[in-house]
Amino acid sequence: MTTAGTLADQAYRHVRTAIATGELAPGEKVTERGMAERLAVSPTPVREALRRLELDGLIERIGPRTVLVAAIRDAAIDDLAEVEVGLRGLVARFAARHATAEQLDALDALLDRADDLLILLKERSAQGGPVERHLTELLDTMQRFNDTVSACAHNPVLIRMLEQSRVFSRPQRRELLLQRVAEDDTFGLERYSSHRALVRALRAGDSAAAERIALEDSQGGLAALRETP
Repeated sequence: MTTAGTLADQAYRHVRTAIATGELAPGEKVTERGMAERLAVSPTPVREALRRLELDGLIERIGPRTVLVAAIRDAAIDDLAEVEVGLRGLVARFAARHATAEQLDALDALLDRADDLLILLKERSAQGGPVERHLTELLDTMQRFNDTVSACAHNPVLIRMLEQSRVFSRPQRRELLLQRVAEDDTFGLERYSSHRALVRALRAGDSAAAERIALEDSQGGLAALRETP
């Protein structure tokens, strides 16, 4: 991929995430030059990103170099979220077919580590101590878990499609998770048990169950992150 292509992809994801989170509100005016200055890039990748967002229906062009954030933001983001959720379900379906014994053992080991970190987090929280280091390590561990599930699918094309369809970039997702946990230290814990269920489905080679679990978890996760605190 060319550098211009990489910058255009980054600009596209940045603006799309800003629209998804409401940072760019419906009806807000966006200029190529202003967005380029904001992202510290040249106007060329921003121009390409805005063309893609226009095709997505997320912006409306009102001039050669000026667009408005579309008023149909919620419906459009719902469509994007549906694509991401569907692809995560497909990843789990393929993983149930192709996961190796070593990969499945690695998934269990990551969840064991996550269990230990959760215990430490609860103890530190109950004692009023700092939890940032353990929380960061827990998020890192769960990211490795998700990446390992993706690797189990043994389908690079599908994984690339998933990466390109994310409603939130990885850094943005991490930031939102930290914000939510700061507001509610039980945030996301109700879905944690689904990871064990997913590994059981993968070990059993049950592609339908794996897909169902991944779909439910992804839908709940995205919905929670998009909620206004």
